[in-house]
Amino acid sequence: MKKFSKALAVAAVAVSAAYMPAANATDVALELALLIDVSGSVDASEYNLQKGGYVSAFQSAGIQNLIENFTGGKGIAVTYIEWSSATEQSQLVGWQHLQTAADANAFAAAINGTSRAFSGLTAPGSAINFAVPLFNNGFDGRSVIDVSGDGEENDGANTATARNNAIAGDIDAINGLAIGGAGLVAWYNANIKGGSPSFVIGVSNFADFAGAVETKIGREITGAPEPGSLALAGLALAGVAGLRRKQRS
Repeated sequence: MKKFSKALAVAAVAVSAAYMPAANATDVALELALLIDVSGSVDASEYNLQKGGYVSAFQSAGIQNLIENFTGGKGIAVTYIEWSSATEQSQLVGWQHLQTAADANAFAAAINGTSRAFSGLTAPGSAINFAVPLFNNGFDGRSVIDVSGDGEENDGANTATARNNAIAGDIDAINGLAIGGAGLVAWYNANIKGGSPSFVIGVSNFADFAGAVETKIGREITGAPEPGSLALAGLALAGVAGLRRKQRS
């Protein structure tokens, strides 16, 4: 009888454990996946300018001040991904929780320590598809995919379809940084931009990339629908409300 009672108790514990909710995710103001185009059209010098732009952005006082003072102490979660052809995507820096300037500097150093992953064709739709499941990451915040690149899709999954599927699922917004002329900006607006608030920033060349990256990340942290000055960081808007989050089940 004792053995039977013990067996029932063990079974009850097992059933209870099976129905226990997962551990609570860490609440952040923003979950940001950075998707960087390293296709063959990006030469070595351009690649260094592009990667250096992200390093400089997270080392900047403006971005660090936003992380510390605009997010109500929650900070942001961010990951760095390089992509090229249909089957070429790599998460080179995993999700990091940035709450302080030191955290941001460490993330910048991690990006700086990576090596170029690919140099193939251009498949932004496949990159978006790759990024979506990575948001099962232990964080809970406004989920944003950020795609930067210098060309239109010429390989892989249909970009607009990938965008639409991501927004129909758990992704709040997809933003773009188009390195090229007006035609590429228009293509990014039609095929990559999605959700709300979302935007595309265009730069004519890689030399202008660093400043555009800082502006873009600042807008993503604040959720600003229109361009704004990073002087907002200097206001030290601690605890500002209104950062929309999508709760995932």
